[in-house]
Amino acid sequence: MDVDDLEERLTAGAFLVDVRETDEYLSGHVPGAISIPLSELVSRVDECRHPDGGTTIMICKVGGRSANACGHLAGLGFDVVNVSGGTMAWLMSGRDVVEGSQPR
Repeated sequence: MDVDDLEERLTAGAFLVDVRETDEYLSGHVPGAISIPLSELVSRVDECRHPDGGTTIMICKVGGRSANACGHLAGLGFDVVNVSGGTMAWLMSGRDVVEGSQPR
């Protein structure tokens, strides 16, 4: 999905997981994203499941790590989609990020 689609889905209450490392997340992330670094994905896989059973949206810096996460989660039966261009595309589109929030 692109960042326009992401913004629409976030407005509707989408579940967004940022798989960048904690320092990257803290330096600026899409509002509403929770942090589950790719390096912790296997041990925290249950936290990646949408609380209401809907689609989990994955994001990273440019889309590579989140695509890997999507592949892993899809193999486990998750309904999951990747954000094309990642957080950089979000920033390049002029949208705001949140800085410094503690990840969950």
